[in-house]
Amino acid sequence: MTDAPAGPMLAADGTPLRVSLRRALRAQKLRALMLVAPLLIFVLMSFLLPIGDMLFRSVENDIVPNTLPKTVVELADWDPGQEELPGEAAYAALRDDLTVAVEEKTQSRLGQRLNYEYSGMSSLLRGVGRDLRDIDPALPAKEQFIEADRKWGDPRVWQTIKLYSGNLTSGYLLNAVDMRLSPEGVVSEPEGNQIYVKLFIRTFLMSLGITFACLLLGYPIAFLLASLPLRTSNLLMILVLLPFWTSLLVRTAAWKVLLQQQGVINDLLVWLGIIDTGNRLVMINNATGTIITMTHILLPFMILPLFSVMKGIKPTYVRAAKSLGANDWTAFWRVYFPQSVPGVGAGSILVFILSIGYYITPELVGGTSGVFISNRIAYHISTSLNWGLAAALATLLLIVVLLLYWTYDKIVGIDNVKLG
Repeated sequence: MTDAPAGPMLAADGTPLRVSLRRALRAQKLRALMLVAPLLIFVLMSFLLPIGDMLFRSVENDIVPNTLPKTVVELADWDPGQEELPGEAAYAALRDDLTVAVEEKTQSRLGQRLNYEYSGMSSLLRGVGRDLRDIDPALPAKEQFIEADRKWGDPRVWQTIKLYSGNLTSGYLLNAVDMRLSPEGVVSEPEGNQIYVKLFIRTFLMSLGITFACLLLGYPIAFLLASLPLRTSNLLMILVLLPFWTSLLVRTAAWKVLLQQQGVINDLLVWLGIIDTGNRLVMINNATGTIITMTHILLPFMILPLFSVMKGIKPTYVRAAKSLGANDWTAFWRVYFPQSVPGVGAGSILVFILSIGYYITPELVGGTSGVFISNRIAYHISTSLNWGLAAALATLLLIVVLLLYWTYDKIVGIDNVKLG
């Protein structure tokens, strides 16, 4: 006699065990998701969405097609490379579009956008309401527009409208690398107007210099802190952390006092006889002042990762190397330093990324030769109100930083970066 096949295993409530386990796992995952949901929402609202908005603003251009829809359609078949003006239909469409724009008061915003590409468009469109009053809808629009303002007979005005008539544009990104759209295609800006590539190069070179200076000063300090007894190292660590208890603005202003030609450092050098009174060093409002000040401000961000890694290096390794015949330098370079590389990588990445986006310190002590690309971004946001160009500069800065981060990962390996 054979036994009847056993049925599925049941939980205490009579539910099949497999179903009950799935429910329990699903509930556990849901509870975990609810715990991290506030953090995810915060990261989404404060980090991902602003970055996405910045990326979109760097190519967004809807003001032209939304304000001049009929004109954009009429210019679709017009070649901006020719010197001839568009036909009567384009001027008639422009009259209709601008009539609506004046009623909705959007012509000034349109003029501001086009003025970034061709100077004079802002004033032309601000006065278009007066021009429209002199134009008779029953008569041909082309001659009346040109008679009202000779700029409407300038082919460059129409070329600008044509080139920037799409909902998306590469104009901002091209401007960010000292290039621009033209009827002939993409061309470089005149040499006298090329500033952004130089600013990018200056920013990266100075950031690398600041990172190297912080490493050069921070490594021996971290080594000393890791080698001293705990009581002494904790006491000295307070001095490392002390700058965090002082306002960044105060520290920067203090360096302005120290570095100026009549400041403390120059007075000390004169008193020691190192320099003459008439040959005081110029260390402010230039790249030198920016590097010195930012090195002091960012030095703790190099020391702390180095110290946390060095604290975990056992001194027995160095003693074993010396017992095998290595001198102090060989034991340090072949045994100790390789183990501290993760701290070097973490501190260097931290300092470099912080320095590349600094704004306040270069603005106060940089002058004209020590400012960073971040200062130009801030200028376009708050002064020129060219948010598209500011977004394009920030986008390029983000892309270059990510490329450097990827390169570092390929060469060194991001898994080797440790904070402790």
